[in-house]
Amino acid sequence: MKARYIRVSTGNQNTERQLEKNHPNEKLYIDIVSGATPFKEREQGNRLIQDIEADSIKYISVHSIDRLGRNLFDILATLELLNEKKVTLKVDNLGIESLVNNKPNSAFKLIISVMANIAEMERETMLERQKEGIKIAIAKGVYKGRVKGSKESDEQVLAKYKEVVKYLKRGQSLRDIAKLCNVSLGTVQKVKKILNDFQ
Repeated sequence: MKARYIRVSTGNQNTERQLEKNHPNEKLYIDIVSGATPFKEREQGNRLIQDIEADSIKYISVHSIDRLGRNLFDILATLELLNEKKVTLKVDNLGIESLVNNKPNSAFKLIISVMANIAEMERETMLERQKEGIKIAIAKGVYKGRVKGSKESDEQVLAKYKEVVKYLKRGQSLRDIAKLCNVSLGTVQKVKKILNDFQ
Protein backbone atom coordinates (compact mmCIF):
# COMPACT_ATOMS: atom_id res chain seq x y z
CA MET A 1 0.00 0.00 0.00
CA LYS A 2 1.08 3.59 -0.68
CA ALA A 3 1.01 6.31 1.96
CA ARG A 4 1.51 10.05 2.26
CA TYR A 5 2.82 11.61 5.47
CA ILE A 6 1.97 15.24 6.22
CA ARG A 7 3.00 17.37 9.18
CA VAL A 8 1.94 20.93 9.97
CA SER A 9 2.76 22.82 13.16
CA THR A 10 -0.70 24.19 13.94
CA GLY A 11 -4.31 23.63 12.99
CA ASN A 12 -4.23 27.03 11.28
CA GLN A 13 -1.58 25.92 8.81
CA ASN A 14 -2.91 24.72 5.49
CA THR A 15 -2.18 21.16 4.37
CA GLU A 16 -3.19 21.90 0.76
CA ARG A 17 0.38 22.45 -0.45
CA GLN A 18 1.43 19.06 0.91
CA LEU A 19 -1.70 17.44 -0.55
CA GLU A 20 -1.21 18.82 -4.07
CA LYS A 21 0.43 15.62 -5.32
CA ASN A 22 -1.72 13.25 -3.29
CA HIS A 23 -3.13 10.28 -5.21
CA PRO A 24 -6.54 8.74 -4.39
CA ASN A 25 -4.97 5.39 -3.49
CA GLU A 26 -2.57 6.88 -0.93
CA LYS A 27 -3.35 6.34 2.74
CA LEU A 28 -2.99 9.66 4.58
CA TYR A 29 -1.13 10.17 7.85
CA ILE A 30 -1.52 13.79 9.01
CA ASP A 31 0.10 15.16 12.18
CA ILE A 32 -0.67 18.62 13.53
CA VAL A 33 2.31 18.90 15.84
CA SER A 34 5.47 20.91 16.40
CA GLY A 35 8.43 19.96 14.21
CA ALA A 36 10.42 19.66 17.46
CA THR A 37 8.49 16.49 18.34
CA PRO A 38 10.41 13.28 17.46
CA PHE A 39 8.81 11.33 14.59
CA LYS A 40 7.95 8.24 16.64
CA GLU A 41 6.31 10.41 19.35
CA ARG A 42 3.85 11.91 16.86
CA GLU A 43 0.48 10.15 16.82
CA GLN A 44 0.36 9.56 13.06
CA GLY A 45 4.14 9.21 12.73
CA ASN A 46 4.04 6.39 15.27
CA ARG A 47 1.07 4.81 13.48
CA LEU A 48 2.98 4.96 10.19
CA ILE A 49 6.02 3.29 11.80
CA GLN A 50 3.80 0.48 13.11
CA ASP A 51 2.28 -0.02 9.65
CA ILE A 52 5.77 -0.06 8.08
CA GLU A 53 6.98 -2.64 10.60
CA ALA A 54 3.87 -4.71 9.83
CA ASP A 55 4.87 -4.57 6.12
CA SER A 56 1.53 -3.00 5.13
CA ILE A 57 3.18 0.15 3.68
CA LYS A 58 5.80 -0.14 0.93
CA TYR A 59 5.76 3.36 -0.60
CA ILE A 60 5.68 6.72 1.20
CA SER A 61 5.46 10.23 -0.22
CA VAL A 62 6.40 13.38 1.70
CA HIS A 63 6.52 17.01 0.59
CA SER A 64 10.04 17.45 1.99
CA ILE A 65 12.47 15.27 3.89
CA ASP A 66 12.33 17.45 7.02
CA ARG A 67 8.78 16.14 7.62
CA LEU A 68 10.34 12.84 8.80
CA GLY A 69 11.94 14.02 12.05
CA ARG A 70 12.75 16.79 14.47
CA ASN A 71 16.43 16.96 13.51
CA LEU A 72 18.97 15.21 11.29
CA PHE A 73 19.47 12.33 13.73
CA ASP A 74 15.73 11.68 13.97
CA ILE A 75 15.33 11.89 10.18
CA LEU A 76 18.24 9.47 9.62
CA ALA A 77 16.72 7.00 12.10
CA THR A 78 13.41 7.13 10.19
CA LEU A 79 15.22 6.69 6.87
CA GLU A 80 17.14 3.73 8.29
CA LEU A 81 13.85 2.01 9.16
CA LEU A 82 12.51 2.64 5.64
CA ASN A 83 15.71 1.23 4.14
CA GLU A 84 15.63 -1.83 6.40
CA LYS A 85 12.00 -2.56 5.46
CA LYS A 86 12.67 -1.84 1.75
CA VAL A 87 10.10 0.97 1.67
CA THR A 88 10.40 3.44 -1.22
CA LEU A 89 10.41 7.09 -0.12
CA LYS A 90 9.42 9.80 -2.58
CA VAL A 91 10.40 13.37 -1.69
CA ASP A 92 8.22 15.73 -3.75
CA ASN A 93 10.27 18.92 -3.51
CA LEU A 94 13.44 17.07 -4.58
CA GLY A 95 11.66 15.02 -7.25
CA ILE A 96 13.51 11.91 -6.12
CA GLU A 97 12.78 8.37 -4.89
CA SER A 98 14.97 6.28 -2.57
CA LEU A 99 14.53 3.13 -4.68
CA VAL A 100 14.37 2.77 -8.46
CA ASN A 101 13.25 -0.64 -9.73
CA ASN A 102 13.74 -1.93 -6.17
CA LYS A 103 17.40 -0.85 -6.22
CA PRO A 104 18.94 1.98 -4.17
CA ASN A 105 18.96 5.31 -6.01
CA SER A 106 22.59 6.55 -6.04
CA ALA A 107 21.50 10.22 -6.04
CA PHE A 108 19.33 9.61 -2.98
CA LYS A 109 22.19 7.76 -1.26
CA LEU A 110 24.43 10.77 -1.88
CA ILE A 111 21.89 13.10 -0.24
CA ILE A 112 21.66 10.79 2.80
CA SER A 113 25.45 10.57 3.00
CA VAL A 114 25.71 14.37 3.08
CA MET A 115 22.99 14.51 5.75
CA ALA A 116 24.80 11.89 7.85
CA ASN A 117 28.07 13.85 7.64
CA ILE A 118 26.34 17.08 8.66
CA ALA A 119 24.70 15.24 11.56
CA GLU A 120 28.10 13.91 12.67
CA MET A 121 29.56 17.44 12.55
CA GLU A 122 26.63 18.72 14.63
CA ARG A 123 27.12 15.90 17.13
CA GLU A 124 30.84 16.65 17.49
CA THR A 125 30.11 20.36 17.93
CA MET A 126 27.51 19.58 20.59
CA LEU A 127 29.89 17.26 22.48
CA GLU A 128 32.63 19.91 22.32
CA ARG A 129 30.27 22.54 23.74
CA GLN A 130 29.20 20.10 26.44
CA LYS A 131 32.85 19.54 27.45
CA GLU A 132 33.48 23.30 27.53
CA GLY A 133 30.36 23.80 29.66
CA ILE A 134 31.50 21.11 32.11
CA LYS A 135 34.96 22.72 32.40
CA ILE A 136 33.39 26.11 33.15
CA ALA A 137 30.98 24.55 35.68
CA ILE A 138 33.87 22.72 37.41
CA ALA A 139 35.88 25.96 37.56
CA LYS A 140 32.89 27.70 39.19
CA GLY A 141 32.35 24.77 41.54
CA VAL A 142 28.79 24.17 40.36
CA TYR A 143 29.23 20.98 38.31
CA LYS A 144 26.74 18.29 39.30
CA GLY A 145 27.97 15.39 37.20
CA ARG A 146 28.05 11.73 38.15
CA VAL A 147 29.87 11.10 41.41
CA LYS A 148 33.38 9.85 40.74
CA GLY A 149 33.53 6.10 41.16
CA SER A 150 29.77 5.62 40.78
CA LYS A 151 28.74 3.02 38.27
CA GLU A 152 25.52 2.20 36.47
CA SER A 153 24.49 -1.44 36.46
CA ASP A 154 24.50 -3.30 33.14
CA GLU A 155 20.69 -3.36 33.22
CA GLN A 156 20.58 0.43 33.73
CA VAL A 157 22.94 0.97 30.80
CA LEU A 158 20.83 -1.22 28.48
CA ALA A 159 17.64 0.55 29.61
CA LYS A 160 19.26 3.96 29.11
CA TYR A 161 20.42 3.14 25.57
CA LYS A 162 17.41 1.23 24.21
CA GLU A 163 17.85 2.71 20.72
CA VAL A 164 21.50 1.58 20.61
CA VAL A 165 20.44 -1.93 21.65
CA LYS A 166 17.77 -1.97 18.93
CA TYR A 167 20.24 -1.06 16.17
CA LEU A 168 22.89 -3.49 17.48
CA LYS A 169 20.35 -6.31 17.28
CA ARG A 170 19.61 -5.28 13.69
CA GLY A 171 23.30 -5.64 12.83
CA GLN A 172 23.90 -1.94 12.13
CA SER A 173 27.54 -0.79 12.08
CA LEU A 174 28.87 0.77 15.31
CA ARG A 175 29.69 4.10 13.62
CA ASP A 176 26.23 4.33 12.05
CA ILE A 177 24.61 3.61 15.42
CA ALA A 178 26.67 6.36 17.07
CA LYS A 179 25.44 8.82 14.42
CA LEU A 180 21.81 7.68 14.49
CA CYS A 181 21.56 7.69 18.30
CA ASN A 182 23.72 10.78 18.86
CA VAL A 183 26.11 9.00 21.23
CA SER A 184 29.85 8.38 21.23
CA LEU A 185 31.40 5.35 19.55
CA GLY A 186 32.68 4.34 23.01
CA THR A 187 29.13 4.22 24.36
CA VAL A 188 28.04 1.95 21.50
CA GLN A 189 31.03 -0.35 22.14
CA LYS A 190 30.19 -0.44 25.86
CA VAL A 191 26.55 -1.38 25.17
CA LYS A 192 27.67 -4.04 22.67
CA LYS A 193 30.04 -5.58 25.24
CA ILE A 194 27.25 -5.74 27.84
CA LEU A 195 24.89 -7.32 25.28
CA ASN A 196 27.53 -9.93 24.39
CA ASP A 197 28.06 -10.72 28.09
CA PHE A 198 24.32 -11.28 28.51
CA GLN A 199 24.22 -13.77 25.63
